[in-house]
Amino acid sequence: MQKSAKSWAAEQFTATQKKSDQGLKEKDKAWQEKAKRVASLRTLRLAKEAADKETAEKATGKTAAAKSEK
Repeated sequence: MQKSAKSWAAEQFTATQKKSDQGLKEKDKAWQEKAKRVASLRTLRLAKEAADKETAEKATGKTAAAKSEK
């Protein structure tokens, strides 16, 4: 028994919608992974900058103390 054109079109539309939804889910998942990676890298960068600043302040403090002793 043959399907009507309307029934066939409805099946095709449903299949296309499923593919579209799957594609959107994959894009969203990839976007979330990238955002997570960027946040992690930002955290690492900020921690490094804070450590570098602290090291610089200690070095400046030591040189200032050495100059004041002279």
